[in-house]
Amino acid sequence: METESIKSENSSRSRRSRSHRDRNNYRQHSHRSTRSNKSRKNDDMAPFQTAVTLTPDNRDGQEVIEVQILPQDDNWGENTTAITGNTSEQSQSTEDVSNWPGEPDTGLSFVCQRYMGTVLTYILSIVAFLSPLAMVVLPKLGFFPALSSRLGLADSSKLLACGAECKGQLVSLAFKMAILAVGAWAVFLRKPHATLPRFFLFRAAVLAFVLVCSFAYWLFYIVQVTETARAATTPEETVDYKALVAYASSLTDTLLFIHYLAVVLVEIRHLQPRYYIKIVRSPDGASQAFGIGQLSIQRAAVWVLEKYYTEFPIYNPYLERIPVSKSRKNSSSFKFYEVDGVNNSSLQQSQSRAMLAAHARRRDSSHNERFYEEHEYERRVKKRRARLITAAEEAFTHIKRLHNDQVPAIPMDPHEAAQAIFPSMARALQKYLRVTRQQPRHSVESILMHLANCLSNDLTPKAFLEQYLVSEPVLQNEKELKEVQTWALICEELLTRPINDNTNFQLRQNDVSLLCTIKRFPHFNITEEVVDPKSNKFVLRLNSETSV
Repeated sequence: METESIKSENSSRSRRSRSHRDRNNYRQHSHRSTRSNKSRKNDDMAPFQTAVTLTPDNRDGQEVIEVQILPQDDNWGENTTAITGNTSEQSQSTEDVSNWPGEPDTGLSFVCQRYMGTVLTYILSIVAFLSPLAMVVLPKLGFFPALSSRLGLADSSKLLACGAECKGQLVSLAFKMAILAVGAWAVFLRKPHATLPRFFLFRAAVLAFVLVCSFAYWLFYIVQVTETARAATTPEETVDYKALVAYASSLTDTLLFIHYLAVVLVEIRHLQPRYYIKIVRSPDGASQAFGIGQLSIQRAAVWVLEKYYTEFPIYNPYLERIPVSKSRKNSSSFKFYEVDGVNNSSLQQSQSRAMLAAHARRRDSSHNERFYEEHEYERRVKKRRARLITAAEEAFTHIKRLHNDQVPAIPMDPHEAAQAIFPSMARALQKYLRVTRQQPRHSVESILMHLANCLSNDLTPKAFLEQYLVSEPVLQNEKELKEVQTWALICEELLTRPINDNTNFQLRQNDVSLLCTIKRFPHFNITEEVVDPKSNKFVLRLNSETSV
């Protein structure tokens, strides 16, 4: 029995030592795999690397592995992963699928809404433009047989003859049509850069006016030619060709006046600023103010988007919360442990009171923490910016443009030169983009292409860094360069109504919204004040304290 107890004790000891050795081997294997993965990632992304921190936790005897990677594009980063101990594992992506911008609407309804108005405008403009020409050419082509059959071939050819005055009217008609063609091309025959939810009233009114005018002229033209030819018994009673040319010239004059009206209503009326518009972007609170003319609400929305994409800074969702150091993160957590295993109501009450007091202190000092966090973040950004500028200037000193010089080295094209000098500034650029949360917008290939372009155009280092140091305009972001940008317009009033004092509307696209508030300019009363020339004389006042 004693032998069996000794054997069982030895076997239990061997099992414990074997299990302990297995746990150690598992930890070493996990650490080696982590190091191998890290070295393999460094080889693929050098000099862009990921920081992995191993910190021992003395409270529970476990090791904490913290991996922080900013979401990036093209091997600049992955999802943020945190692994604590051997049991808890959590992975969370900062780019939620629901926050991604939706694909632009490319269905049949959108295509019809986008191009139907343009097609109708083109058709109506071409028909109105060709109408005077057709009125002059059709009688020559024999399109009115009643005129020839009633009067005879000889008399009809005599009526279609064109003298000196008629030829002068034809020359004037030709120049008028050339001017009308250029004007119609500049105002009407343009591809619209916005699809409005409602009709543009002024443009629709002008097109309707053109349609009515063309229909009326054609109606009177056909009735005048055909009815007069049927009722005429002698050549003197019918309509001669000179009258037809004058009639076509009159239609051209009318179309020119309509075109002038369109220019005034569509292009000139809104140029004079009459209102002040304040644009506030949510959620970051960026704002701009502009002067705006008399526009409808939907056209004002298009005008706001034009200003937004060209004058607003880029919205960076990763900067919604200022990145803080790990020490500040860990200092805000409180944990209580029962050393003696005593669990009574008094201990729980004391712990709850301590936690409430700690949360109250944190709430009272939250503004101080925010102030110091913002100050620390600005200091880090300025530090990274200075290092990046210095590294870029040093890197650009290693490149020299050849001007028919004989050098022993092999000449390089701009892309090869960019690849040669980029590693010397890559680390500083990566750190700056990481601290400013710009890595998702810039890949290694795009940076190399931009650097090669700057080298081929002899730009300075600061000109190369402008794309990364200046975060505006919005169109500088490559993700915003889409063929169609879809925004939702929200307003309590009818969208075709003109803007007025205290008009509010909102534009939304996913998580970004633009709140627009309109105020009317005050009436500026300028009065003249005459200054007496005799008052522009001065005398020196001397006293005991004067230094003169």
